[in-house]
Amino acid sequence: MTPGHGAEVRLVRRPVGTPVADDFEVGSVRIAEPREGEVVVRNEYLSVDPYMRGRMIDAKSYIEPFALGEVMSGGAVGTVVRSEAPELPVGETVLHDHGWREYAVAPAADFTRVDTTVAPASAYLGILGMPGQTAYFGLFDVAGMRPGDTVFISGAAGAVGSLAGQFARLRGARRVIGSAGSPEKVAYLRDELGFDAAFDYHDGPVREQLRAAAPGGIDVYFDNVGGDHLRAAIGAIRPFGRITLCGAISGYNDTRPPPGPDNLILAVGKRLTLRGFVVYDFADRTTEFEAQVGRWLLDGHVRLRETVVSGVHNATTAFLGLFDGANTGKMLVRV
Repeated sequence: MTPGHGAEVRLVRRPVGTPVADDFEVGSVRIAEPREGEVVVRNEYLSVDPYMRGRMIDAKSYIEPFALGEVMSGGAVGTVVRSEAPELPVGETVLHDHGWREYAVAPAADFTRVDTTVAPASAYLGILGMPGQTAYFGLFDVAGMRPGDTVFISGAAGAVGSLAGQFARLRGARRVIGSAGSPEKVAYLRDELGFDAAFDYHDGPVREQLRAAAPGGIDVYFDNVGGDHLRAAIGAIRPFGRITLCGAISGYNDTRPPPGPDNLILAVGKRLTLRGFVVYDFADRTTEFEAQVGRWLLDGHVRLRETVVSGVHNATTAFLGLFDGANTGKMLVRV
């Protein structure tokens, strides 16, 4: 039986600078009856991710901006509670992009079955989902990480960074170094995830702390932060080093474009490679990713950490927490 109503979160005002609660609203909508070929999914977990900040700007990018007054979209996992599509029966656990709401009604083709015997459903929004693919392809394909490389990862206690560091270690990195925003996160990187060194970027200039952690320099930098972290990495990286430009969360809420690193000229003499990417570039290699990372997960070689906020009405709080460092590992909303 189709439920009567469900809550959803809408963007009602485009943020200027750091988003605030009044940029969003929570509303209740009637759940439509599914038509032939459609299913109704009761969401269990919603994903909130830094890239969503860019979608709040009405500007052309690699993904469409959120429409004002419309429900926000994003990754989610849930259970089919009504089906008019025989290929997706009631009870199936599915992954989809109709998040930030309690119930999703859409064609069965919009949903992908997930195997909860391999990992909990929430893992398909983290290690087995977009963050895991971002870490995997960003490290091995974009940066071309090789055994014996020294790897530096900024934002290393977040959803992507924490996985990139573990993947680097599993593929034979000589040394894995991470930055994070609190003593607790630094301890998590070193003691639980096996990073060789980690530092709190609040404790002093990133350039100096990176030099102390990697006195011989680095070969690969996985950039989630931008700003002073990118500048420090350019200074510390060895000739022919590779930099993956994944994100720059330090500048997402700036009202004016932040200046580029003032030492970028070093990229010429060092013959560096700086390459940006989005995870959709590797959509045709999902099977490869799932096979490799699924094995690591089943073998216990990768540790997972989730920060979970309860309730659709708190999705905005969870999202804003990404910019305050409120999460360790993947930030999720439990519906």
